[in-house]
Amino acid sequence: MGKFAALQAARACVAARHGMIDLPQTLPQTGIGEEAALALLGAAAMDLRADLAAPDVLAHMDPPSADVAARMAYLVAQANQNLLHAATSPFATQAEALVLDWIVPAYGMAWGQFCSGSTLANLTALWAAREAGARKVVASAEAHISIPKAARILGLDYHSVPVGEDGRLLRSALPDLADAALVLTAGTTGRGAIDDLAPIAAKWRHVDAAWAGPLQFTHYKPRLAGIEAADSIAISAHKWFFQPKGAALALFRDPDAKASISFTSSYLARPNTGIEGTRSAAALPLLATLLAWGQTGLAERIERCMSIAEALAERLAADPRTELRQAPETGVINWRPRYADAERIVAALEGTSSGFTIDGEFWVRQVAANPHADVEALWQRIAAALG
Repeated sequence: MGKFAALQAARACVAARHGMIDLPQTLPQTGIGEEAALALLGAAAMDLRADLAAPDVLAHMDPPSADVAARMAYLVAQANQNLLHAATSPFATQAEALVLDWIVPAYGMAWGQFCSGSTLANLTALWAAREAGARKVVASAEAHISIPKAARILGLDYHSVPVGEDGRLLRSALPDLADAALVLTAGTTGRGAIDDLAPIAAKWRHVDAAWAGPLQFTHYKPRLAGIEAADSIAISAHKWFFQPKGAALALFRDPDAKASISFTSSYLARPNTGIEGTRSAAALPLLATLLAWGQTGLAERIERCMSIAEALAERLAADPRTELRQAPETGVINWRPRYADAERIVAALEGTSSGFTIDGEFWVRQVAANPHADVEALWQRIAAALG
């Protein structure tokens, strides 16, 4: 049995087991015991998961967690430290400071903090922008949904700016930025486009680098040229830093910005900075990953993802049955079939692809977040769907 057939057979077995888990529909009065609960739910959690490391998975910005990060996350859960207080997280607090010392200077920033995802990292950065005098948020039409959300939460006007054919924000269409927090995206969700990050006069300049930020540690670093001119940067650690879900970083250039988003109380030994109070030790899995891999190991995995995207894009461009929208800039591919319905193809490629609409037209989307993906396995799935 070939690799593709074996994978399909395994998925058929999982599908056959789906729905066979007998769980009570109301809160049980009497429990079944810890071991029984773990056996039941543990099997379901693994058997019925979306296997993000499968060789033909390339659909979303969701990489498999680094093994060392997953194992460290288990220890983090066991210890259950609270980084709101140094007394309840003595080593975890030191570990967080260390990993920030490793990462922050690479972007030309002065300080940073961990958040439970880049939605909160973007909100934290734009909160600092508002405190610095920004009265509106300006971003591209393809900015992440967390940007208009943040503007709404913060009571700021929101202005959406058109993008060009390449998916980048059109600077020629920008409004007056004297009182604006300008958000530039490094790796848009739909196309992976990097806005022009060159310095521009604005009240505040924020870069949403949730997806492409880690390219700074690879030979693709020149694609982020200008990022060091930002006032703030958001990076999702559970994307190309290969961390378990909810980990992100908010980085800042001005040391004084910290005071503007910090609060204190009589029960706190130190000011609480940012939106979250209680925080888990999310830095520990990242510290373990970087310690295990080093910058070289991290770069190898990201560059492998980029190579997978580039190789797949070459095949799509050369095949007469498919049309490639643009070369992948940050591992995101947009293409469509020439002789079939694109939405039907996405349905047939469940797990291998997703969809995205560009100028009213539906395109197949693939995201090289999985360093274990195999171009041959991916192409077999695509060729089978195309017929």
